[in-house]
Amino acid sequence: MLTIVLAVISVLLMLFAIASIILPLLPGGVPVAWLGLFIFAIGTGFDRISVVTVIVFFVLTLLILVLNFFIPMIGAGKFKAGRWGLWGAMLGSFFGVFLWGFWGILLGPFFGTTIGEIIGGRQPWPSLKIGLGTLVGIIVGGIINIVLVLVMLVVLIVSWF
Repeated sequence: MLTIVLAVISVLLMLFAIASIILPLLPGGVPVAWLGLFIFAIGTGFDRISVVTVIVFFVLTLLILVLNFFIPMIGAGKFKAGRWGLWGAMLGSFFGVFLWGFWGILLGPFFGTTIGEIIGGRQPWPSLKIGLGTLVGIIVGGIINIVLVLVMLVVLIVSWF
């Protein structure tokens, strides 16, 4: 009975993690999914999910947290963003969420980078391409987050049965 309760709590945490990746105004993301995995592992005495598995996913969670911060800038950097574009991406990320909610995650950095590059003296078309690079970085980062959470969910489900 306890295993079922722990599994349900863990699955709910992982589903919430997926929702928080898609709807970024919800706190959580990959760390919440890891917490679900950890709760199940510790609650079952690490019989179903090993300590090594929990540690590996913890390291991957930390890595993803670091990457989430840098991926939009990496995307902008691949398209040769300047200092103004990078600042625009950061400011756009911050203000975009508050202005446009979910769409602000995508549009904020895109517009921020594009406008920042134009302010920095670049022509509009190259600035737009750099903004698209930032957008690609954000989408790739989101996909990586979702894949990691889904892998954790599969590990949980397989260990449950």
